[in-house]
Amino acid sequence: MASKREQLDELNKYWQENCQCELRKTAKQAVFGDGNAEAEIVFIGEAPGKNEDAGGKPFIGAAGKFLNEMLEGIGRKREDIYITNIVKYRPPNNRDPEPKEKEDCNEWLINELKIINPKLIVFLGRHSMTRFFPTEKISEIHGKLLLKNIPELEKKQAFLPLYHPAAALYNGGMRETLIKDFNKIPKALEKLS
Repeated sequence: MASKREQLDELNKYWQENCQCELRKTAKQAVFGDGNAEAEIVFIGEAPGKNEDAGGKPFIGAAGKFLNEMLEGIGRKREDIYITNIVKYRPPNNRDPEPKEKEDCNEWLINELKIINPKLIVFLGRHSMTRFFPTEKISEIHGKLLLKNIPELEKKQAFLPLYHPAAALYNGGMRETLIKDFNKIPKALEKLS
């Protein structure tokens, strides 16, 4: 039986060749999920930005540095978690990913989550949240532990929606809220154990 890391490598190789997302035409490269294949926490953002498209890894710009600081604040490192995006290619000028682009990358994301099988999925922003909670508003449910049966994942999954670190970088009030919500992650994991 292949290890989770080997399964993820195979998955990325497959989808890099077979993903139908139109963003492939304008992006430099696919940005695969990154981190610990055995992680109990998976963070999901929306799409790669300019730095990620150039570097080939998710969350390596200013928002990524902020994320790393928050991880340290709860006694974790980047190597402890797994981080990915709902869309694997950078949208031009960092615009929001469109519904068709999200749909084209969806099976790739679902397969990643099935392989890792995390205890907790943390949404970084509304785009990843609305993939699983299409009618919710992040302003109303951020920082709340949610449980939902996800047929594609074949299980009841725990989620924690957070504001996106990039948004919090430019908004002091949101930054405080995000840090406060982020600090709920260890308690959420305890509850789930």
